Amino acid sequence: MASTYGAAQVLVASNRGPVSYEVRDDGSLHARRGGGGLVSGLSAIGPDAGALWVCSALGDGDREAVRRGVGEDGVRMLDIPADVHADAYNGIANSVLWFVHHMLYQTPLEPVFDAEFRRQWASYEAYNRAFAEALAGEAAEGAAVIVQDYHLVLVPGMLRELRPDLLIGHFSHTPWAPPEYFRMLPDDIGRAVLRGMLGADRLGFLTRRWADAFTACCEAFAGGLGDTRIGVHGLGADADFLRRRSHEADVEERMAALRAEIGEGRRAIVRVDRTELSKNIVRGLLAYRALLAGRPEWRERVVHVAFAYPSRQDLAVYRDYTAEVQRLAREINSEFGTPGWNPVVLHVKDDFARSLAAYRLADVALVNPIRDGMNLVAKEVPVVSDEGCALVLSREAGAYEEMGEDAVVVNPYDIEGTADALHRALTMPSGERAERTKRLAAAATALPPAQWFLGQLTALTGQGS
Repeated sequence: MASTYGAAQVLVASNRGPVSYEVRDDGSLHARRGGGGLVSGLSAIGPDAGALWVCSALGDGDREAVRRGVGEDGVRMLDIPADVHADAYNGIANSVLWFVHHMLYQTPLEPVFDAEFRRQWASYEAYNRAFAEALAGEAAEGAAVIVQDYHLVLVPGMLRELRPDLLIGHFSHTPWAPPEYFRMLPDDIGRAVLRGMLGADRLGFLTRRWADAFTACCEAFAGGLGDTRIGVHGLGADADFLRRRSHEADVEERMAALRAEIGEGRRAIVRVDRTELSKNIVRGLLAYRALLAGRPEWRERVVHVAFAYPSRQDLAVYRDYTAEVQRLAREINSEFGTPGWNPVVLHVKDDFARSLAAYRLADVALVNPIRDGMNLVAKEVPVVSDEGCALVLSREAGAYEEMGEDAVVVNPYDIEGTADALHRALTMPSGERAERTKRLAAAATALPPAQWFLGQLTALTGQGS
C-alpha cells in the first residue's frame, strides 16, 4: 500500500530558519541565508537525503514570501499568525521558559502566573501544534525529526500522537533548571513541558549538567524518563570558517580602527555578547571598575572593549538592561577617563567583522554569564586569537565543563573575585597564555557544528549511542 506521508527523510524544526526575507522598496523580495551548526549539519547529509527544515515566518518579509509561494528548496516556512507567534515567542518562550532555565526571576515580584499567562500559554500550544502538524504532513514513513530548543518543547509529544512511526529527537540549546527552580511553573504547565519533551525517542543537551537537571525534573515530577534516551553533544566552534573569515579585508579594516580606539601599547579586555540578561554584562563592567579602583597601576594601560549587541528589544526588561549597560560604561569613562584614554570602548551595533577583529586583538576575553547553555564566544576567541588570549570564564557557562581547566574561572556574582581574575589574566606570562590558548582552541573545536548535528542524527537512528 502506498504511503500517504510526505517525502522528507530527515527533518529539522526550529523557530528561526536558515533564510529570511525582506520586502524592498520596489516590492521585490530579498532572501538572506544564515549559517550555524544546523545549516552545516544538513548540508553534510547531502542533497539526496530528502532533508527538510521547518521554521516559522518571523517578520513581514517572511510572511509575504509564504503568501507569494516564494521559498527555497528544503525549507518550509510556517505563516503562524503574528499575534500567536508573539505570545508564544515573547510571552512564553522568552519571558517564562528562558527565565526559568536561566534562573533569572526576581522572585519577590515575579513570576506572576495569571489569566494573561494562561492566554499566552494557549498561543504557545497552538504554535507548537502548527509545527507538529506540518512535520507530520511532511515526514516520510519512519523519518527522523530533530526539534530544536525551548520554543518547541511540546512538539515531540504532539508529533508522537500524530505520527508514532517517526524517530523523534529534541535538542536543548539552553541550560535546564534544577527541580527546585523548575517547580516554580504551575504544576500542570511543568508536567506539560516534561510530557512534551518525553514524547521524543532521544533528547540532546549541551552538557552533562543540563542533562542531569532534566533527568532530575523527570524523576521528581513525571515518574522518570520512561523509554526516552538522553545524550550530550557539546557544540564546538567552526574553526575553518572562523580562521578564514577573520582574515578577510573587512576584518583587517576594523582591526585598524579598534587599535586606534584602544591606543598604542595598551592591553585589551574584550567581551562580545548580546544584551541578554543572562550574559551578565553589567557585573562585568562593575568588575572592570573595581579593577581600576583597586589596582590603579592599570589606569591608562588597559581598555575594556565591550560589544553589547541589542537583543529582544521588544521586551521592556531588555531595553532597560541595554540602557543600564550604556549608563555604566559612561560612568566608568567619566570617573577614570583622561584626555587620551577612554577606559571603556562600547559598541551596541551588531557587526560580526568587528567582533572577529576584537577576538584577534584580545589579550583577555571576559565571558562571565550568570548561566549559559554553552557560550560559543568562549570557544571562538581562542580559535582566532593572534597572540594568545587569557580566558576569564564563568563556572556557570556550559563551556566550563570543557574549558575550565585552562581558563581563569570566576563566580559570576563575585565582583571583587572577577576583578582579581582580570588582573591575573592581564599579568599571565605570554608563554603560559599561548600554551593555554592552544589547549583551549583544541577543546573548542573538538565537536564542530556538522559533526555535532550528525552525531545527534546517528544516535537517534540507532547508529550511535
